[in-house]
Amino acid sequence: VNAGFGEDKLMTPDNEWLYKNKDHGMMSAAASLGSILLWNVDEGLSQIDKFLYSSEEYVKAGAALAVGILSSGVRNDADPALALLAEHIEGESHIMKCAACTGLGIAYAGSGREEIVDLLMLVVESEKTGPEAMLECSLAGLALGMICVGNCDEAVGSALLQKLMEASEEDLDHSHARYLCLGLGLLFLGKMEKADAMLEAVKTIEHKIGKYVAVLLDTCAYAGSGNVLKVQEMLHHCAEHLIEDAEHQMAAVIGIGMITMGENVGSEMALRAFDHLLHYCELPIKRAVPLALAVLHVSNPDFSVIDQLSRLSHDPDPEISQNAILGMGVVGAGTNNSRVAGLLRQLSEFYSKEAGHIFCVRLSQGLLHMGKGLMTLNPQHSDRMLTCAPALGAILTLLHSCLDLKSTLLDKSHYLLYYLTCAMNPRMLITVNEDLSWRPVTARVGLAVETVGQAGKPKSITGFQTHATPVLLGTKDRAELGTEEVLSVSTVLEGIVILKDNPDYEPEEEK
Repeated sequence: VNAGFGEDKLMTPDNEWLYKNKDHGMMSAAASLGSILLWNVDEGLSQIDKFLYSSEEYVKAGAALAVGILSSGVRNDADPALALLAEHIEGESHIMKCAACTGLGIAYAGSGREEIVDLLMLVVESEKTGPEAMLECSLAGLALGMICVGNCDEAVGSALLQKLMEASEEDLDHSHARYLCLGLGLLFLGKMEKADAMLEAVKTIEHKIGKYVAVLLDTCAYAGSGNVLKVQEMLHHCAEHLIEDAEHQMAAVIGIGMITMGENVGSEMALRAFDHLLHYCELPIKRAVPLALAVLHVSNPDFSVIDQLSRLSHDPDPEISQNAILGMGVVGAGTNNSRVAGLLRQLSEFYSKEAGHIFCVRLSQGLLHMGKGLMTLNPQHSDRMLTCAPALGAILTLLHSCLDLKSTLLDKSHYLLYYLTCAMNPRMLITVNEDLSWRPVTARVGLAVETVGQAGKPKSITGFQTHATPVLLGTKDRAELGTEEVLSVSTVLEGIVILKDNPDYEPEEEK
């Protein structure tokens, strides 16, 4: 709830609450300091620093993760995250390694920095085997995917592929092997044909995870493209009736959501397809439908979608209902939507005896009121024309963890949730002068209307209200300036906008 506020009743006054948790709980609790002090690198490090020397391994690991979360998306010449986390990656402690990999993945998401990639490649290429080594390797693979997201890096790609080919059966059965696959998919996010060579290579993996990787790569490569042929391919995958080994089908369902997101006609069609899937398909596919609905409507609580998710959240199958609850959280993320809040309160009473469900409900409530309603998780920006790759990657990390909640988020790796900090963005429109000093002006905010190819000067927004900036923008809103005194330097009014005076402006004379 308090992301980026700098203080919090549980965490900041004194740190007794931290020690009331057990092992991995302590780690997540210490890491939450990172998200409370989000983007405030200088003050944050001084608060977190004392935990890095704690006697408890898990608190140290949490603090290392907090350093990464803190510097998510912030460019700092001193590179505090790299300096503090590099030693742990080469160190011996298993839990510190996991935390440091995840921390670097969050801090440098989308930056593609070579020195960090080389550090993490050491973990991926290590010779060790066994469940712990596989866990470290998978988390490093995911971090590599986030850092080089969408840049088709050949060295990283071949290293991850080689790991998947050489790993033993037991290693690939490990619940976290999916993150290795996800790292591979993220390398080619939105790059369409460029993933074809890798797809051919992936098909040589004999283990059942081979199909999963292939679908994941395909859907990541065409994410947000609205490519109809790919949607058909994914529906073909779903047409087989499998009860077991249906991982790739779940990936295909989420893939349909990813391919059609950000384009209105496509997403309406996908909604109908999901209805059919719910009627006719086997359980594994049904489990993934709520997650796919969530991808289509990130931070955009549309009436019909919430209705559908609220029906699914009372489903007798525990995994469907948990996914639906988390789906509600993603759909309502950062909107403070009262309807979703009411539904989640009912669910917390309904499932008061089930620990897993309660965990999901609390999570969704946290997401709903994220940053007290001033943040959004929506990966699309600039009038929904561009997709922010690290943000989409972060949301995918959450959704692919949900495919197997029992062994990921509900078990010991709940700290992977902190990847969502890469997708958190303030949703305010703030106007400043050229010297970056505060400048309030009036702005009109309303629903965006498509005006491409219309004659004359059509209005670009409808049903607007006039506010003084700063104002909050929803997912489908668009703003325009209400006065002619000033001109904005950027064409799209989102985030922080620099204004300059309009040279031709003449104030109206009073009669």
